[in-house]
Amino acid sequence: MQVEKWRLIKLDVNDAFTNMAIDEAIVSARINDSVPNTLRFYRWKPSAVSVGRFQHISNEVQVENCKHRRVDIVRRITGGGTVFHDYDSEITYSVVVEEKDLGTMDVTYAYNTISNGLVEAAKMLGVKAHFDVGDSKNCPNIAIDGKKISGSAQYHKSGVLLQHGTFLLDVDLEKMFTFLRVQWAKTPQDVVHVAREKLTSIRKELNRDVSVPEAYEALVRGFQKALKIELEEEALTPEEQQLASKLRKEKFTTDNWNLNGKHPFTR
Repeated sequence: MQVEKWRLIKLDVNDAFTNMAIDEAIVSARINDSVPNTLRFYRWKPSAVSVGRFQHISNEVQVENCKHRRVDIVRRITGGGTVFHDYDSEITYSVVVEEKDLGTMDVTYAYNTISNGLVEAAKMLGVKAHFDVGDSKNCPNIAIDGKKISGSAQYHKSGVLLQHGTFLLDVDLEKMFTFLRVQWAKTPQDVVHVAREKLTSIRKELNRDVSVPEAYEALVRGFQKALKIELEEEALTPEEQQLASKLRKEKFTTDNWNLNGKHPFTR
């Protein structure tokens, strides 16, 4: 049986607006069938907060703290909740695939299938993780002993699925909730106390340092195994680069998109 080949966009570092623009540009290229199914990895510099497509920034983000600490704020095209992306502590993955190639239109099944790449990566690093289907308030995620280590979100268009999400190498809860707003909390420490029981990281579970290259290698191997694919490292096409640049400028850096969820960009 022939192994399906996917494109691998190797781990790179961009600001929040570029990262989100690239993900959308890949979706557009896949819809046009000008690129194959694609797995991409990236980090965020400067660190950033991303909000879900339908969220209100004022309810979810400590905007003034972000401005003071030079933490970017960007709205995703995917749903889900608000996420703090720490440059030092996270690798983000992005999968763009034709839904028919996953063999189902079921959202939870698709989450499970793709997220198994993270489960396999964690296993290769020495940690037993599992898929958690989530609930009405939380997207499906990857957990270790009930504590989330990876959250993901999806976007569907014209038969193509984008799923992107986090893989936590470490987690600094005090830092995280300097930038994220939780409505019920009177102080950041109120949230930190609860979050300690709900979030974990690879470094915490292994009780040792795990470097970015080590984790990245495990992620590449983990996705190959879980999805039964062969990855071929390639660059973005010139068309994707051009569209990403346009999206960054006309959509993802604009207040109309980030604050209001609206944009004039057409293609």
